[in-house]
Amino acid sequence: MNELRTARSLTTLPVVTLGGDAVAHVKDTLFDTAAGHVTGFTLSGRGLLSGMLKQSLPWTAVHSMGHDAVMIADAGALADTPVAVARREAREGRVLHAKVLTDEGAEVGTVLDVIVEGGTSGRVVGFRIAAGKGLAQGSGRRRHRVYVPRGETLTVSGRALVIPAEATRYVADDLPAFAARVDAFDEGHEGTPP
Repeated sequence: MNELRTARSLTTLPVVTLGGDAVAHVKDTLFDTAAGHVTGFTLSGRGLLSGMLKQSLPWTAVHSMGHDAVMIADAGALADTPVAVARREAREGRVLHAKVLTDEGAEVGTVLDVIVEGGTSGRVVGFRIAAGKGLAQGSGRRRHRVYVPRGETLTVSGRALVIPAEATRYVADDLPAFAARVDAFDEGHEGTPP
């Protein structure tokens, strides 16, 4: 598995061409929640006071994504996107602060961030959540923050995110440990869509 990244860590990354030209900064990450993939990024200008650009970056145009930048072949990779469309897509792809429920109806927490597989896959592998009573796991802390796999039955309805109940058995307290838990969860579900 590629390195895991939080969606929030992608915000403000520079978008750089293979020729070394910085052309924009990532503003928001757009998701197809049903498919579990990043679909692209809305962009802001490079300056301190720059606003949102009328162009966006489709995921298919991303050459690579690292800790320091999102790489694209050239500035021609940016797509013209009306601002109203970009804002609507950002709202529809937003899962932050949604309640997390299992497919058995148990409320297990609230989404704090989305965890994305690095490299070029753009696969959403899980979520960082403020765990509710169902995931406290004896920590004694009321709002313990944990990572939980996305699972194959992700749905978002209104302000709720539904995950398979079995995914709650693969919870981790930190991102490095979570990578191993996602691998274990995926191995246990071979033959089902990621």
